[in-house]
Amino acid sequence: MFVRKKRNPSGVVSIQIIDNSHGKYRVVKTIGSSSDANRIDELYAEGKQWLSDHLGNRDIFVEAAKAEDEKLMIEELLSNIDSILLNGIQLILHKVFDLIGFNQIQDEVLRHLVTARLSQPMSKAATVDYLKSHFDQDLQLHKIYRYLDKLGNNQQDLIQQISVEHTRKILGGNIGLVFYDVTTLYFESDYADGFRETGFSKDGKHSQSQIVLGLLVSRGGYPLSYSLFNGSQYEGRTMIPIIEDFIYKFNLEDFVVVADSGLMNKSNLELLEQGGYNYIIGARIKNETDEVKQWIFSLEKVDGVFYEHFKGERRLIVCYSQKRAKKDCYNRQKGIRRLQKAYKSGNITKENINKRGYNKFLDISDDVKVTINSEKIHMDEKWDGLKGYITNTNLAPKDVYAQYNELWVVERAFRVTKGTLEVRPMFHFNPVRIEAHVCICFVAYKVYIRNWNE
Repeated sequence: MFVRKKRNPSGVVSIQIIDNSHGKYRVVKTIGSSSDANRIDELYAEGKQWLSDHLGNRDIFVEAAKAEDEKLMIEELLSNIDSILLNGIQLILHKVFDLIGFNQIQDEVLRHLVTARLSQPMSKAATVDYLKSHFDQDLQLHKIYRYLDKLGNNQQDLIQQISVEHTRKILGGNIGLVFYDVTTLYFESDYADGFRETGFSKDGKHSQSQIVLGLLVSRGGYPLSYSLFNGSQYEGRTMIPIIEDFIYKFNLEDFVVVADSGLMNKSNLELLEQGGYNYIIGARIKNETDEVKQWIFSLEKVDGVFYEHFKGERRLIVCYSQKRAKKDCYNRQKGIRRLQKAYKSGNITKENINKRGYNKFLDISDDVKVTINSEKIHMDEKWDGLKGYITNTNLAPKDVYAQYNELWVVERAFRVTKGTLEVRPMFHFNPVRIEAHVCICFVAYKVYIRNWNE
């Protein structure tokens, strides 16, 4: 059973208790009717209370909420579900929403938008119909747009604060590791306006406008904070602003920033050190000095053995993996076969080729002659299986390696938000509503990962 708001032709709204246990809707009780918004809310609350009083004379949610451990609460909830009703998913998602603390946001529109995003992601207009048909929620489109403006202007900081505090609680009061990465979110539009800009697209949509999303997550993949940048922003310049803003807002101490080699540049390392931050960042060992390269090539390639090279207060840690070596070799051979097939004629104009990827193995003469350079291939083979890490921590090399390898939690966050939650393509054009759309997906992912980890 559930509480329904039914709008009558006269404009009066009736609050009813509905039973659909036999596949048909049946009105069990009409709580009352009114056209006054405040009175409707009061009647709806009375309906919830009536439902609570008559479901076996006990509210399993209230009883379970008394449990100190969230996991016990969820187990208590699930163990008392006899059947999945039409709004069963709503009951579960709403409880997780409240467990995290998002019920501090005094607006039910956020709750409904997050539930819809997790259940059936679609446009805002289609969400109105979905909420009505599946959860009997009368949420009008103009109210959604008004709320997006409110959310984008002043509620996103509170939402991130709630997420951070919940993560602290889950992790025993200490966040410890902070993982950072970026991705791009494209629009179904070629129009650029200074915020939506064309740039390097991680979705392969290079001709369409986009924005850049920087995301911080904790161990376990719990989202902490995010920032949006214009679509042409170089990703290496996004890390320091979001970390400094995060530290300022949430007074984080004693943590380690973990990021991949795409964020590794001299300026970022210097700024991290000036701020007193500890870091572990993937090293671009192929761009090191000749002296360091010779040291790397002199290392004995033993699976799982770590080597250290000190660069002042920084350490370059290099390790070899036989599994990675096989993968590197396979990918190179695959790339070479592609080159041989594409350029078997040996003739191509310079304008039609770049030096990215495995095209680096090509030599282009002043004419239009193209050849595959075997010496470059041989040089590339020397790097097979090698991976480097730059850190200023005192952690043992194996611990540096282990913590860096947890970066997959950010990749999972992007995969879920882009796939399951369908954060893109985006159809908004107002920056405030773009921010609000991403914020809703941020909340939805927090609820999703809370369920996943349990």
